[in-house]
Formats: sequence, C-alpha cells, structure tokens
Amino acid sequence: MTTYVWDYLREYDNEREDIHDAIETVLRSGQLVLGASGRGFEEEFAAYHGAGHAVGVDNGTNAIKLGLQAVGVGPGDEVITVSNTAAPTVVAIDAVGATPVFVDVHPDTYLMDIEQVAAAVTARTTCLLPVHLYGQCVDMTALRAVADEHGLLVLEDCAQAHGARRGGQLAGTWGAAAAFSFYPTKVLGAYGDGGAVLTSDPEVDASLRRLRYYGMEEQYYVIQTPGHNSRLDELHAEILRRKLRRLDTYIHGRRVVARRYAEGLAGTGLALPSTAPGNDHVYYLYVVRHPQRDRIIEALKAYDISLNISYPWPVHTMTGFAHLGYTRGALPVTETAAQEIFSLPMYPSLDPAVQDKVIGALRDVLAAL
Repeated sequence: MTTYVWDYLREYDNEREDIHDAIETVLRSGQLVLGASGRGFEEEFAAYHGAGHAVGVDNGTNAIKLGLQAVGVGPGDEVITVSNTAAPTVVAIDAVGATPVFVDVHPDTYLMDIEQVAAAVTARTTCLLPVHLYGQCVDMTALRAVADEHGLLVLEDCAQAHGARRGGQLAGTWGAAAAFSFYPTKVLGAYGDGGAVLTSDPEVDASLRRLRYYGMEEQYYVIQTPGHNSRLDELHAEILRRKLRRLDTYIHGRRVVARRYAEGLAGTGLALPSTAPGNDHVYYLYVVRHPQRDRIIEALKAYDISLNISYPWPVHTMTGFAHLGYTRGALPVTETAAQEIFSLPMYPSLDPAVQDKVIGALRDVLAAL
C-alpha cells in the first residue's frame, strides 16, 4: 500500500461516531445554512483564541480576501507578504485589486524575514500579511513594531498554524484580523472546504458578516459594498465544532510524530525542521531539506512512498504572476529552498509502523547517495 503525506481514514475510524452524530444533528435541525451549528462554532473558535469574533466562510482563500476587504485594503494598495506560500495567499491579494510585494524568508524556518519588511514599505503600502508557515509563527513582535512605525494594518494568514503560539500568544491574535483555512489536511480540518476570519474589532466583524452574505444585513437588501456568497455551511461547522474540542490532542499527536522523525533521522544529513526561538510548533507539515531532493523522492517510489513538495514553485516565478515584474534571483533564499525542500507524512493518526517504514526507507536512500 502506498504511503502518502496525509491520510484521514484512521482518524475517521476513531471519530466516526461523533462525526456521524454531528451530521445527524445538522440534518435534523431544520436549518442547513447560517444556523446554530455555525454560530456555535464561531463563538467557540473565537473563545479558543480569546478573540472577540470569528466569522465562518467557505474557504481559506476567501477568508484572506474578505479579511482584506473588511479592514479596508483594495485597489491601489500594496500588501507585503512572502512568495514561499501556497498561491491562494497571493491570489486573494490580487482578487481585492491590491498589489502583492514580496520579501524573502529565513533559510532555516522559511518564515518571513522581518528585516526586509521595512525596506519594502512604500507610500502605497497599507497592509502586512505574514504567513505562519508549516505550523509555526512569524516573529510577530518584530513585525508589529514595523507595522506600528509605519501605520500599517496586519492580516495574518493562519491556514497552517491552528493552535501555534509565539511567546505564549496564539497565531491569529496579533493583527486587525486573521484568516484560517479548514481544508481537510489542516491541523483543524473539515471534511471539505471551510474557513474563518478572526477579529476583535466589532466593525471588522460586522463588515465580514455582510461581505460573506452578498453585502446584506437583512435578507434580500444589500446595504453596503456588494459582497459574495461565502458562507460556511452547517455540516462543516458542526463537524469543526466537534473537532475543535480535540484540537490540542491533534497538536500533541503531531508533536509526537515530529519527535520520532527527529530521533529516527538524526545524523542522516537531512536538514530537519527548525523551530524559531519563542515558538511552539504544531507541525502542520514536516518539511525537510536536501540538495538532492529530487533523487530522494524518486528513489522512495521503490518503497511505495509518495512524498510532496510545499512548495516547488515560488509564487513570484509563476507565469500567472509575471505581471508583478519579479525575475529569478529576486528572492534567493526562497528560490533555493524550493529546489531542496520536501514534506514527510505528517498527521496525528499516522501509524508508528508506517512512520518507521518512511524513516527506514529514507535512511537507506540517503546512505546510498
């Protein structure tokens, strides 16, 4: 049987009764959209973070897009972010008419290099969009200092960092708003698409609720800027509500898997994940690095192991973003990392025997290079 970087079936077997009860609860509620399950999840997700509000939306990309709109980012604005991210981060910036401006990342953590941010600020810059990548936080104390000095908004991309902390403070609680994805692979994942925006600003909250519902406050009446149909449906909301209660357990399971990798792959020449000082890593992905990455991935196919690269193409090198004017070499750390990084299987229900298979195969392949 092929081993992949993610699988949900063992977790589903363990949680099947609760998941089916969640579905039954919604189907018997009489309300399938914007009902009690959605409201309950929003309240509990906000409470988990100690935030004032959470607004459920249909996916993580729209969480970023609507978050930007709700804080006032639009055409003519520049948003500073990173190219070492999933394309949706930048797609959302483009979708509101703003221009993404990229800075490079640290070579050890692959997180935004804050020292480059201030130099990238122009008169058109309105927002900083840090990506809490692979399961740990950007240095938000330093980034907040830049934002405050220049009078800039901060919108956090927390799609890969549910429950991650920096200095004890949760990802998603540092800026004007924060966007989350609940795509199935996430640390807190639904059984399909889903997302949310977190904020403690009541005006941002009100704007988000209008934007996800066509711009309406009352049914059929668009009160302000036309919005979208971007609601989180009740089935996913109720499943997420149940799974939120297990979020800390999921995080613990991921850390156990990470420790086993660190022990099993020590001394192999593989560069293992580095946790920045002050961070509590939740290991959404377990990203390793080697200059002969492609040979390793190809050799592992003989062991029936199929691995993933997050991400092989930096956003600024994609033809869809050629209009931004970046050339190869503009972000050297990001570009070099994209040629060497790859992800190992990482999810809390990963069978130790399967993980041992991956570790053993990697050790064999690396020893033969």
